[in-house]
Amino acid sequence: MKLLGLKEIRKKKGYSQLKVAMGLNMSRESLSYYENGKRCPDVETLLMFSDYFDVSVHYLITGKEFVPKYK
Repeated sequence: MKLLGLKEIRKKKGYSQLKVAMGLNMSRESLSYYENGKRCPDVETLLMFSDYFDVSVHYLITGKEFVPKYK
């Protein structure tokens, strides 16, 4: 699963992969794997990214903010 919003939000904030990786205590390569869909994040990792970037998990997965559908 590629996290469509991860690279986008990182770039919007002007952060390098190295800065984010160091802030999250992971290797730059691991972050790159998550951004490019070579590694699937577990729930803890999704929540870690969500907290770090202050975005929803839904945004990280889809690249779009969640909009509820009302009937």
